[in-house]
Amino acid sequence: MPSKPPLLSLVIPVYNEEKTIPELVKRLHVLLQILKEKHGFGKEDSEILFVNDGSRDNTFEVLKKICETQPGFFLLNLSRNYGHQLAITAGIDTARGETVAVMDGDLQDPPEFVADLYGKMSEGYDVVYARRKKREGESFFKLITAHVFYRILKNITKFEIPIDTGDFRIMSRRVTNVLVSMKEQHRYIRGLIAWIGFKQTGLEYDRDERFDGETKFSVSKMLKFALDGITSFSSAPLKFSSYLGFTSAFFGAIYTIYILYLKLFTDSTIQGWTSVMIIMLVLGGIQLIALGMIGEYLSRVHDQSKNRPLYVIEKIYSVRRNSKK
Repeated sequence: MPSKPPLLSLVIPVYNEEKTIPELVKRLHVLLQILKEKHGFGKEDSEILFVNDGSRDNTFEVLKKICETQPGFFLLNLSRNYGHQLAITAGIDTARGETVAVMDGDLQDPPEFVADLYGKMSEGYDVVYARRKKREGESFFKLITAHVFYRILKNITKFEIPIDTGDFRIMSRRVTNVLVSMKEQHRYIRGLIAWIGFKQTGLEYDRDERFDGETKFSVSKMLKFALDGITSFSSAPLKFSSYLGFTSAFFGAIYTIYILYLKLFTDSTIQGWTSVMIIMLVLGGIQLIALGMIGEYLSRVHDQSKNRPLYVIEKIYSVRRNSKK
């Protein structure tokens, strides 16, 4: 008789996805059927955790109805919008599974692929991440900026963060336990998981277009996300400002020697204010950039020192909890 599979938790953060949810739930049932046929899953061997990240449409109402009527489906309703990374964190912290998978709720990540990730994990891996082979429906700007960012991040960190990956992945309980213990306010989860280590690998997949609507990640959110990724795992910006300062000082010293030479040994002098103003503006700009970089790191230290909870859960909704009313 085959052994009972360990509990699998699937964490799905959602924000304003009311039109996507019916199709998402339909495909999640397809996933559960695949897990049953390929890996022997029963009704009690999985849990699906939706995390409502302060949605402003009817996402909460739609999910509440589903989770209070369908066994194995749970809704974590956050008290407000905390952002994508903290919504994932809330789901991972709550998950009970020996294996925990994470995917987005906009159907760009195909739910059925979770079964492939699970199958690969059974080969002895602690983390199996989904690597994007194709990214349908995304603008050239987003594609090129993502391409550049991931490669910069790879080159400035002291450990390898897989390129062309998102948060779509599956992890073992020992990885999840370490991740739960990490309480950084500014989170870059894929980087945290890479930092943890253990045996990790990837599977390629084609990322689909959004099922409905537009991406919730504006340019400002993408920039903040990139900044969190860089400052959380590298001191390169601080070192860069130091190198820039030394370089400026070096050329400034050479220019000073040149001016003194003209003054002492020739009859020539440097005329006009243009060159002086250019030098002052360049040096002032360098100083402001350096101060800004230091300020970013200090603001993160300040946020961390407050020791506030990462998120607040309003309530967890499910069939089991609903039946106790």
